[in-house]
Amino acid sequence: MTETAKTPDELTTRLVHPRYPRSSRYDARWAVENQMGPHALWLLEWLAPALGLDRLPPSARVLDLGCGRAMTSVFLAREYGVRVVAADLWVKPDDNAVRLAEAGVADRVLPMSVEAHDLPFAEGSFDAIVCVDAYQYFGTTDLYLPTLTRLLKPGGRIGVVVPSVREELEGTEAPAHLRDHWDPGFWAFHSPAWWRRNWTRTRAVTVEAADWLEDGWRDWLLWSEVCAEESPSAFMAGMARDSVELLDADRGRLLGFARVVGRRG
Repeated sequence: MTETAKTPDELTTRLVHPRYPRSSRYDARWAVENQMGPHALWLLEWLAPALGLDRLPPSARVLDLGCGRAMTSVFLAREYGVRVVAADLWVKPDDNAVRLAEAGVADRVLPMSVEAHDLPFAEGSFDAIVCVDAYQYFGTTDLYLPTLTRLLKPGGRIGVVVPSVREELEGTEAPAHLRDHWDPGFWAFHSPAWWRRNWTRTRAVTVEAADWLEDGWRDWLLWSEVCAEESPSAFMAGMARDSVELLDADRGRLLGFARVVGRRG
């Protein structure tokens, strides 16, 4: 442990959050070591009520698309007792299989290597689809959603949480207050209203929620500060420091998170 590293108790205390009681029961060090961006368990816990995860039977199949290091897949299996396909392009299934076994959910979660535009599943394979902090990388085109929601059973739901902007940005220049921190990838951040319109006009789903996480930027900042200090990966710690600078410059004016849920007819 480095001189600046927190003891497990100190780290856990810092990350206990009243809005996310289930997530707060998970080992904070495990979450830091396996993070690949904003706190995926917090975001999934916010998504869960709108998606109706508590109402799914144990036999339900859930696609966790863009699962990263499978923390969200562990959470889905443990908290909701469902069967999960943990699908990711960047993290090898063998690596996720180790984490799933260590978490005691290997019998309920199948890790797979999947590209979001080449989904190897039959129509109607899943009761729900979950995507946390990944959909913005591949799902912003007008034609994508129907190719994904065909995998849902009739009445099944898709739910995503994505980094977002309060209102759509006009023009081609970064916001002045964020110019020094802007990455071209941030143009994939859209407002809840944009997501509602984008999904509605595909007619692939009935949009049941498209909303904003109040003070979500504060959660994002807290998590980024912790990861900048505590991540064992120099790359991930550097990414977290970049996020801290971005969010400190913004202070909730523009950036946060959107939750979008749709039901297939």
